[in-house]
This record gives sequence, structure tokens and C-alpha cells, in this order.
Amino acid sequence: MLDQVAPKDCQKCSRLYEFIQSHKEAHPDWHNGSVPSFGDVNAPILIVGLAPGLRGANATGRPFTGDFAGNTLYEALQKHGFASGTYQKKIEDGLTLHNVRITNAVKCVPPQNKPTGAEVNTCRDAYLIPEIKRMTHLRAILALGRIAHQALIKTYGKRQADYAFGHGAEHQLDDNLMLVDSYHCSRYNVQTNRLTTDMFDAIIARLKEIAA
Repeated sequence: MLDQVAPKDCQKCSRLYEFIQSHKEAHPDWHNGSVPSFGDVNAPILIVGLAPGLRGANATGRPFTGDFAGNTLYEALQKHGFASGTYQKKIEDGLTLHNVRITNAVKCVPPQNKPTGAEVNTCRDAYLIPEIKRMTHLRAILALGRIAHQALIKTYGKRQADYAFGHGAEHQLDDNLMLVDSYHCSRYNVQTNRLTTDMFDAIIARLKEIAA
């Protein structure tokens, strides 16, 4: 289930909009726009990444689909019963999520995968905060990486100094909601063993415990 949270042709951040436009002529078959969220809005778990990858989600139109990070994420979700079907790096693969929703802190692909602070803030206020407010059954949020973590801390009006990012760190955001941190499941982190398969499996298993 894909949910177009932000308009596909969102122009709130001119740098991101222009970057996407620059790829449309060369790659007219790509999605090339704000990437929808994936999964049921009534899910108890939300996974928040950084932003769409240029040749991943920006091309396919589904979060973490078409790049290395998606291989790691969807394999772990399938292992723990959060996904069924076969992940084939395309939105027509029939992959289905269960009790989890996936989104990004920034909905459009940034140059060099590096959004500016202003872009993160704009997307948070316009789209991430309203999206989370719609998730009335939310019990756990997984932040993939420091930028996603910081965006979520700001979303809940907390002080960054009181909620330091760290792999495996858990932060109680309110009585019924836990934020869990993980290193991003990027190619770099996995291939340098900063994030191993066992480490990431443990994070996904912990989400299952919290949301039970």
C-alpha cells in the first residue's frame, strides 16, 4: 500500500525540485518525484529513513526499493514477519508489509544524498508531522540514522541533548511510544561492518517486542 503523503511534484524545496527535474529527460521512466510512504497508516510501527536514493526510491517510487539499503531492510522485515512476498526491487513485485509503515524524513531525493537542515525542517513540518499524527495506533518508531533521529526528536518537541542518537538506543517519547535508533542500513555501513546483519536483526526483533 503506497500513500502519496507529499504531492509528487512538490516544490517546497527549490533545490530538490530542480535536482529531480534535471533527471527527468535522461530517465523519463523513473518516478522522479516525492516518494510515497509504504504500508498501512494504522500500523503500530513506523520506520523512518533519511531520503530516497537517486537510483533507488526516486527511480522506483517506493521507499528503499531498488538499492542496497532495501535489500538489507526488506530481508530483515521478512525474517521477522513484517513483510511477505518476494522483494524484487520494483513496486510490482507484490511485496506486502504487515504492522509496519516506511517513510523518509525527506520525501524527495537530495543531491549526494545530503539534504540541508532547512530541507529537513520543511519536510518535517509539512509532511512528517501530519503523517505521524495520522498514525493513531503507533507504538514504536525506528530512526535509520542520525538525521532521521533528529527530525523525530524535533517532531515531538524534545531537546536533542536529552535524546542522543546511538545504535540500539531507546527513547521514551510518551507513555505509549518508543523511539529506537539504528545505524542506517546503507551499503557503506554494512560493507564496513559498522552495521552487521545480526545487529540489524536485533533491532527489528526489538521493534516486534515493543509493539506486541
